[in-house]
Amino acid sequence: MWIFAHRGASGHAPENTLKAIQLALDMNCHGIEIDVHEIEGELLVIHNRWLMETTNGDGHVHQHSLAHLRTLDAGHGQSIPTLREVLELIKGHCVVNIEVKSWATERAVLAEIEYAIKKLSFRNEQIILSSFNHQILAEAKRLRPATLIGALTSCIPLHYAKFAQELKAYSVNCCIDFVDRALVKDAHSRGIKVLVYTVNEEVDMKAMQALGVDGIFTNYPSRAVIACGLDN
Repeated sequence: MWIFAHRGASGHAPENTLKAIQLALDMNCHGIEIDVHEIEGELLVIHNRWLMETTNGDGHVHQHSLAHLRTLDAGHGQSIPTLREVLELIKGHCVVNIEVKSWATERAVLAEIEYAIKKLSFRNEQIILSSFNHQILAEAKRLRPATLIGALTSCIPLHYAKFAQELKAYSVNCCIDFVDRALVKDAHSRGIKVLVYTVNEEVDMKAMQALGVDGIFTNYPSRAVIACGLDN
């Protein structure tokens, strides 16, 4: 089972910062999950739309200039990094799951994926593009068929993983509150991996492993490695 550091090792450092990314790398995670918003053509790695939730800023992330956003403190003196900065730090050492949080971002993200593969030692299979906006995923797949996409859901769909198959998805990324053995079995029968978010408690980590999911997103990757016996 893969262990993805959710927003970096966010249980130990400010989420989606280079410090959290470096900690995840130091923990030898299988993958790192990050979130991006597009601001003035630049992709910033931040999850929440409202700045006061994760920075010393105020207001909506899309209400401010790129220059202003880059001056904000995202915790422990860390700035909001760009996607390029994160990819340059990781340099193909693990899988990266990029979750798109804003509209019409697919072209900018695909350009960064191409750069990462050509310049930063990433292989195509090391980058997953995910979103709750399945229109974005469909367009990304149309523009760049080789792109691995993770179809996010916070429910158990009526026809299980059929929606992900229709998107030609690599994985279905589902909420821990809504994942069961039937969903996992259906996804696997369609050749689709199951990745589950956000799994922070040891009992849940072990339960997901018992269900046979392919990976979990957690704020505490080192805890997950030990809980699931993956440190041998």
